[in-house]
Amino acid sequence: MRKSIATVCLSGSLTEKLTAAARAGFDGVEIFENDLLASPLSPEEIRARAADLGLTIDLYQPMRDVEAVPEEVFVRNLRRAARKFDVVRRLGADTLLVCSNVSPQAVDDDALAAGQLGRLADLAEEFGIRVAYEALAWGRHVSTYDHAWRIVEQAGHPALGVCLDSFHILSRGSEPKDLEGIAAIPGEKIFFLQLADAPLMAMDVFQWSRHYRCFPGQGGLDVTSLVRHVVNAGYRGPLSLEVFNDVFRQADAGSTAVDALRSLIALEESAGISTLPAPVVPSGIAFAELATADPQPVTELLARLGFRRTGRHTGKPVELWEQGEARILLNHGTGTRSEGTALTAIGLETPDPGAAAHRAESLLAPVLPRRHSGHDVPLDAVAAPDGTELFFCATRRPGHADWISDFTATVHPRQPPSRDGAITGIDHVALTQPWHHFDEAVLFHRTVLGLRPHESVDLADPYGLFRSRALSDDSGAFRLVLNLAPSPAAEVRTRAQHIALATDDIVKAARRIRAAGAELLKIPANYYEDLDAKYAFAPGELDTYRELGILYDRDESGGEFRHCYTATVGRVFFEIVQRTGDYGGYGAANAPVRLAAQRR
Repeated sequence: MRKSIATVCLSGSLTEKLTAAARAGFDGVEIFENDLLASPLSPEEIRARAADLGLTIDLYQPMRDVEAVPEEVFVRNLRRAARKFDVVRRLGADTLLVCSNVSPQAVDDDALAAGQLGRLADLAEEFGIRVAYEALAWGRHVSTYDHAWRIVEQAGHPALGVCLDSFHILSRGSEPKDLEGIAAIPGEKIFFLQLADAPLMAMDVFQWSRHYRCFPGQGGLDVTSLVRHVVNAGYRGPLSLEVFNDVFRQADAGSTAVDALRSLIALEESAGISTLPAPVVPSGIAFAELATADPQPVTELLARLGFRRTGRHTGKPVELWEQGEARILLNHGTGTRSEGTALTAIGLETPDPGAAAHRAESLLAPVLPRRHSGHDVPLDAVAAPDGTELFFCATRRPGHADWISDFTATVHPRQPPSRDGAITGIDHVALTQPWHHFDEAVLFHRTVLGLRPHESVDLADPYGLFRSRALSDDSGAFRLVLNLAPSPAAEVRTRAQHIALATDDIVKAARRIRAAGAELLKIPANYYEDLDAKYAFAPGELDTYRELGILYDRDESGGEFRHCYTATVGRVFFEIVQRTGDYGGYGAANAPVRLAAQRR
């Protein structure tokens, strides 16, 4: 189906919005009235600009407070409408959106509303324009799509139809059965379909609508079911996004437009409208790559954590450090001393790397060019929204190219550590997102990698709220955590990324790491006093945790989570974790204590 986007979704001038939509690959746009009013271009010039970019103008919106009003008011509304219809025609569009009345002057009279909308459609027909009537969720007397349709049906005018808006329908708490009424609307009378998702929030629906809408797949509304019902009813117009969002209004229009189109591509797949290459879900983390211009601090930390340098890349300044199934690549050839060490890439263990890359490309993931010599193993890679490089790997798997063969074996001067308290693998990686990329990152990893997002969690940070959301495969073998800094200003302080390393015995691991000279994060005594009040521990157990800086959490199933942290090197720190039972979380209850300790 054709794909459209309302200009209100994007930041910048109208010209910048049109350019961003076209470059992303949209077919058309809705022109929001405020964007037109603020533009120095005439409607004819805007029409020409859109045509030059390959865009159609599918809708002009909105016209408000038209129907079910006293006659003298409606006469004035007709005069106002004539001006708007002329603008729509000059823009080259064929549809004007009319919202249900919210004015105190509106009368609760369906017959009056139908009669006046019919007269409005008579005028629209003279201009070659259609009127799409939309029920606002906060409409004074008309607030549901089925009520809007009854009025349109009563009017019985060929130039009058309905506009269905997923937010206005689903924000009212619609159950699946509530969508069944869409089937009663003939497809040709559904003049337009506007789509938006939103996080589930307990707040005034108007404020929710104006500030917190997001693209389909980023919130908690069942947009997929609504689209299925509308398409099954016979609708063949564009899928169009209408999203009011404070973050999108400030973010780069280009990246927002790409994110928007990705949401529609994924929505078509979930609704059964189109088919994409199947998701290839990662089965683990092959490696985490750190880039640094000053390798000494991080090599010392890796050695104290028990890692050994096991290989050097044959053509690049990159070292391979290993312990158990945990692998860290240390890249000396990028970064600056002012930035310090940074996590720049993740290797994803993937059952079929080629298919994973094909899936990523179909969802607009930026494919990274491979800079390698003729002897390097070819690896497919894409960039995540925050710039992290994602490599699709098949480590030491017969029949697949093995990236480890690019490394020649080396012998680290330190002796291999004892296996007691050793690191067994990478439990998860946590990436702190730029403040305007969080929802985009969740959608990207869910659709491109096929991961399952968990509930978003707000954590108390000394500088505000720290938002966190985990994604994983169904088994929990692959885990990724996305964090959002409290604010753009705090982002500079909180862009630290971290790698969580798994162990079977965190007490032995912490003792071994401290004995090797690594500093572990100091946790206040107040935390352990509170922990003692919450849980019963074996004699001496809590004292051990206090001594080593180990934090503790327990879930309802009895699963346990023990974890501790290293000091931060550049923008990276390590977490050591031990999971027992079926614990599937990340110790969120301990995050405020950890964040405060890191600030100190």
